[in-house]
Amino acid sequence: MMNIHANQRQAKLPAHEVVYRKLRARVLFGEMAPGEAVTIQGIAEALGAGITPVREAIRRLISESALVFQDNRRVIVPELNAGAIDELVTGRTALEPELARRATLGLDQGVIAKLETVDALLDKAIARGDVRGYLEHNYRFHDTLYAQAEAPILRSLVDGLWLRFGPSLRVVCGRSGTLNLPDRHKELIAALSRADAEAAADAVRHDIQEGMSQVRAALDG
Repeated sequence: MMNIHANQRQAKLPAHEVVYRKLRARVLFGEMAPGEAVTIQGIAEALGAGITPVREAIRRLISESALVFQDNRRVIVPELNAGAIDELVTGRTALEPELARRATLGLDQGVIAKLETVDALLDKAIARGDVRGYLEHNYRFHDTLYAQAEAPILRSLVDGLWLRFGPSLRVVCGRSGTLNLPDRHKELIAALSRADAEAAADAVRHDIQEGMSQVRAALDG
């Protein structure tokens, strides 16, 4: 749940941007299942928004390949096939370790403390089987780290990749729960604490490979 300050920040945004962010979060955190058709009217009702800003949000997410029009009134989150998973693994392992490597250089203790706090919340979500909490805190952990890399182009590319596999990660959690999910975050935090950029990059790479292997196995099953 958003806190008061988050609500205040969001209130300052244009209505169409607020709707876009809400819909993007629903896609990213798997609230819209891959392959399940939803109506534009249904999305508007779920978000408590008008049709026009919802259409604009959908248009933006289609341009980011996160949604696909099925017809004039329905959209779907695209399902991943083996080829798409291979591309996602290739893209993520090329970009995210590099962001981690860059972020490690000059990282201050305040950021490391923030990562530790988010990771603790992630652990609690895993322990109680809170799938949405796991997905949100996992994303927040990586996004907080990557923001320190000062590489906006790479970060934007990575964010687009997360939009493509996020809904399928929700499927993994739904089938196998949260307890067996890969988690290299403590290994990563240890590398960050000793300013070991290569170890940080390796931890992220292994985290990606293990997580995407679970996505592949769940979808193949």
